[in-house]
Amino acid sequence: MPYNRVSIFGSGSWGTTVGSLIARNASALIWGRNSDTIDEINQRHTNSRYLGEIPISKKLAATTDLRNAAKEADALVLALPSQSFRLILDQVKEQIRPEVPIISLTKGIELETRMRMTEIIAELLPQNPRGVLTGPNLAKEIIAGSAAASVLAMEDQESINDLQKIFHNRLFRVYTNHDVIGCELGGVLKNIIAIAAGIGDGLGAGDNARAAVITRGLAEMSRLGTAMGGESQTFAGLTGMGDLVATCTSPQSRNRNVGIALGSGMSMEEILATMFMVAEGVKSVPAVMALAKKYSIEMPIVEEVFGVVQGNRNAKDALKGVLRAGIGSEAEPN
Repeated sequence: MPYNRVSIFGSGSWGTTVGSLIARNASALIWGRNSDTIDEINQRHTNSRYLGEIPISKKLAATTDLRNAAKEADALVLALPSQSFRLILDQVKEQIRPEVPIISLTKGIELETRMRMTEIIAELLPQNPRGVLTGPNLAKEIIAGSAAASVLAMEDQESINDLQKIFHNRLFRVYTNHDVIGCELGGVLKNIIAIAAGIGDGLGAGDNARAAVITRGLAEMSRLGTAMGGESQTFAGLTGMGDLVATCTSPQSRNRNVGIALGSGMSMEEILATMFMVAEGVKSVPAVMALAKKYSIEMPIVEEVFGVVQGNRNAKDALKGVLRAGIGSEAEPN
């Protein structure tokens, strides 16, 4: 079926960017709490708080009326912080028709329940098709017109081809995948590895150390992801290796920048006090550590990041732990 009216929840950098992309292919309405941001999108067609003065589509409309945005939608796209995802969706579940597909852009895990965002959608709205759009997608590059690729993952293969069309354009190529678990976990886990890579950069560890963190981090991601039901080949694609490389190397990466600040000697409290955008790796690492324990998966890099984020380990010792030399096969966890 065609999706003529699409609502996006979340007017941050990525929600606004995706809304601008969708507005080229369908009627797009973005919801946000901040009335100044909403007015700016409607009147100036910019979102300066998150995207500077880069223009966004003039066809993208914005509102602070959450229930109306939900009620009018043929498809919903959720770009919400992981820890408020459930709360906001629960407020409007009565307004969402059962045939409306719900696509998550959020790369996080709910801390209390350790649930992925698509699992939250399934719990609150079990009849609705659901999926994720994820990949190596830095918002400012895409809104400025640089080429990128992403993956739309859904189990509902009837909806996926029509939904693919609302995101896709000549500079933003969207592939499809049926492995929702693997794609979604790739987006979650790479954020934590990016904090480790940033710690190394902040301490001046060098390119070789960063490459080691990326490749050993990918092994950790794949081990947990497959244990939880994802497919191993997913982690070699855009939502695994692709997203990991972008997040571990880009100056625009929030999670890498958190790591750089930690490596430079700042405390977690000092870093969070200066941030107005969410670094999902910080929020998700306790839940990921709990999942690793549940599935009996060794994740030494994630464990070191967890120690630093919790304030139980300094960055320098954590980097030594990440890069400690062990005798054994590359296929082994350590």
